[in-house]
Amino acid sequence: MDVHSRDLRYFVAVAEERHVTRAAARLHVSQPALSKQLRALERQVGAELLHRLPHGVELTAAGEALLPHARAVLARTDDAARDVAAAARRLVVGVSTGVGRGLLPAVRSRLAVAEAPVEPQVRAVAWDDASAGLADGGSDVAVAWAPVPGRVRTLELAREPIGVALPPGHPLAGRDAVPFAALLDEPFLALPPEAGPLRASWLAEAHRRGRPARVGGEVRSMEETHEALLDGRGVVLLAIGNAPALARDGVTVVRVDDLPPCVLVLAWRADDRRPAVRAYVEACREVLAARA
Repeated sequence: MDVHSRDLRYFVAVAEERHVTRAAARLHVSQPALSKQLRALERQVGAELLHRLPHGVELTAAGEALLPHARAVLARTDDAARDVAAAARRLVVGVSTGVGRGLLPAVRSRLAVAEAPVEPQVRAVAWDDASAGLADGGSDVAVAWAPVPGRVRTLELAREPIGVALPPGHPLAGRDAVPFAALLDEPFLALPPEAGPLRASWLAEAHRRGRPARVGGEVRSMEETHEALLDGRGVVLLAIGNAPALARDGVTVVRVDDLPPCVLVLAWRADDRRPAVRAYVEACREVLAARA
């Protein structure tokens, strides 16, 4: 049988009410329209489902046989609709360790106040994925440092000065600021090659005047970076806002006064026009406007 779920819903309502008029009121349809659909359903199944009585209806044997199956089909349909709706609301926000600057809780609160159909879930992504999960589809939106690779759209969230984290006992420790030229001969901790242009950005390759960076080690997380600094394997550039995560156990952070600031962005795939993505981006805009 190729039966529309609407017709099964109509049939179940009549079977439970034992009355077409009461069922029509429950379904918010007219009584003639409901009666018409019931007759169409009987033609489809090839059997009479209801006995029409002067003051209501009763199920025939065929109707009694159909009722549990109709209820089961409607239950599965309702479950599927709920699952699809929940999946449409769920939004995975890819972030790197320590990145966010308090924005994510504020956006979640704004979405809740607006009763937006979005349920954000934060996903921590390793530093070797400069797209923070956008590239492999594991994230729907990403809070990441520019540049973000791929066909993406971005919303600027913040700009922060650049600093350099120095191993314990480094000669430059204790200064308020240093020029980048003072760091050119230092070994640097670098993101893995998979990070692509983001690796080049955090090595400040555009400001080395043709001198290649000396890579003392590769790091994929804040914890690995801290351990590499303690081991003296190199120095590392970072956003000043991330300094508290590294400036401990003798590691110091000094501002680099002649590098342009780093830019934190919200990124999403350029062809992703889902309502949940649009709602999240708009909530970010509103939070930024309120902070400004």
